[in-house]
Amino acid sequence: MTTRICVDGELGDERSARISVLDRGFLYGDSVYEVLRTYGGKPFALDEHMERLERSAELLAISLPLSREELVSEMRRTIEAAGNAESYVRLVITRGGGPIGLDPALAVDPTRVLIVTELRTLPEAAYETGVKISLIAAGRSAEGQLPAGAKSGNYLTNLLALQIAKERGAHEALLLDAHGRICEGSSSNVFVVQGQTIRTPPPEVGILEGITRRKVLALARGLGHPVEEVHLEAADLRRADEVFLTSTIREVLPVTEVDETRVGDARPGPIAKALRAAFPRPRPF
Repeated sequence: MTTRICVDGELGDERSARISVLDRGFLYGDSVYEVLRTYGGKPFALDEHMERLERSAELLAISLPLSREELVSEMRRTIEAAGNAESYVRLVITRGGGPIGLDPALAVDPTRVLIVTELRTLPEAAYETGVKISLIAAGRSAEGQLPAGAKSGNYLTNLLALQIAKERGAHEALLLDAHGRICEGSSSNVFVVQGQTIRTPPPEVGILEGITRRKVLALARGLGHPVEEVHLEAADLRRADEVFLTSTIREVLPVTEVDETRVGDARPGPIAKALRAAFPRPRPF
């Protein structure tokens, strides 16, 4: 596995890469980021990811240090330097360093970090048998997301939820808001299938609208499935014929168990399988 890291334009590896201990991304998670994967060595859904990065930075009032074209050029250079068959790409923009203090006005210059490492995907067995997820009462509220929709580096709630889920033997945590409504996974979006209808929580519940979520919604509509963005609760999972997760790395991953409750007949369902098969990943020439 080859890892290459580019910090403010300086290319290195995990041993040589350096950022200041006073950087606000390190101290407070005061940063925005995107995770991409490659197909055939090329970043997938690049424009959508860069648009979301720009939107997140605007919402958090973090100045991007380079233009989109310059950031993409730096990304491609780092991917090429890593030389992996396929890569996981993480682009982080922090508010920067400066004197210690919570006030964002203390920040000096944004720091940009690109991490490129070998892509590690789930084994095919996970898609053939499905995975277990666990409901975690995170107490989140859409009103408490300040601001909603930004992909920021402050992921402590998600991290702790995933830790609890792992202790329960689950692959992923599914976070509930203060009203008991389903929000999202710690690093995924969730979908519920009843009959031919596909449902997923709406943006206003405080979710991060995943790029893969967006593509799957469009794909499902194209395949003729009714699609609804509606509030969901734990009972909807128990009644579901199918449940599946979406994310950049997972694509479309079937769920066959929620805590100790089986989903449907405890096997990946036909709709999740069809969506995964039809997922618009680039094909090699």
